[in-house]
Amino acid sequence: MMLKVGIIGCGGIANGKHMPSLAQVDGVEMTAFCDVIVSRAQKAKEEFGTAEAKVYEDYKEMLADADIDIVHVCTPNSSHAEISIAAMTADKHVMCEKPMAKTAEEGRKMVATAKATGKKLTIGYQNRFRKDAVYLHQVCEENGLGDIYLGKAHAIRRRAVPTWGVFLDEDAQGGGPLIDIGTHALDLTLWMMDNYQPKFVVGNTYHKLSATENAANAWGPWDPEKFTVEDSAFGYIVMENGASVMLEASWALNSLDVGEAQTTLCGTKGGADMKDGLRINGEDHGLLYEKRIELETGGVDFYDGASSTPEILEAQSWIDAVRNDTTPVVTPEQALVVTEILEAIYRSAETGKPVYLAE
Repeated sequence: MMLKVGIIGCGGIANGKHMPSLAQVDGVEMTAFCDVIVSRAQKAKEEFGTAEAKVYEDYKEMLADADIDIVHVCTPNSSHAEISIAAMTADKHVMCEKPMAKTAEEGRKMVATAKATGKKLTIGYQNRFRKDAVYLHQVCEENGLGDIYLGKAHAIRRRAVPTWGVFLDEDAQGGGPLIDIGTHALDLTLWMMDNYQPKFVVGNTYHKLSATENAANAWGPWDPEKFTVEDSAFGYIVMENGASVMLEASWALNSLDVGEAQTTLCGTKGGADMKDGLRINGEDHGLLYEKRIELETGGVDFYDGASSTPEILEAQSWIDAVRNDTTPVVTPEQALVVTEILEAIYRSAETGKPVYLAE
């Protein structure tokens, strides 16, 4: 059966990830494209759509098309919940780009709608499909690290502030690097720990470098007047079982210790980190060991071997879940916990007090 997909939001993330990845998945057609800038939707149709694909300016009109099976929501964070809920109510399965929603309350409504409608909902945390993440998750599932009682979620850039779109707009996004790249690192860490029961959160956010004029930056200087989100955020999360998680996220930090969508794990049997490739450490027969995992197996002449990017693997896995009526790799309940923690860090930073989530 051919599954028909509609794309809502035909900007950067749709063009950089969702549409090229779906184009590599068999049994899928992109038959509808929607964007408030109609020319972007038209361009997306011409590049990725079927000859009969339709173009829309209003997503509600697109959702009225009963032939669409799946919707990918690729809009700013502030509209994730509204559009996802409307799509599920219109009998569509939904892949929503990360983070799940701008607020935890919106995320809870998304989960409730998925349960009420019976439609599948997943969130775009494609880093789970990286080779190092897949391998490490298998190690954790097999109890290779033992009881993981400390996790560190790393999302640090020295100077890589996204200056396009609405990334710097707090109203549209709900936050800066914490909700943008910190969300990936936190998702990976909680997934590895298989721990989704936070007790309380303490956090700080900073606006220290955002006011810099003519700043050195990977994508050119930012406009300080438009930089309304934090430039750095840090959180400490205590879980119900006593485990601790530290989260660091920044687009601009005077640090050479950088890394994005990475996790460090410490357990009773061993530890792991992604700081220099994938490393596993532990103790064996009274001696300490460290091993590096070779993620590239190499090839032979005239054959590169089967490989695929995390984005394509994510898309394939998602389509398989819809087609086979199985649970997506990223469940909405898991994504909701990530959003709840991120919101708690922001709230703790505002109040200067711990935020309890288990009450």
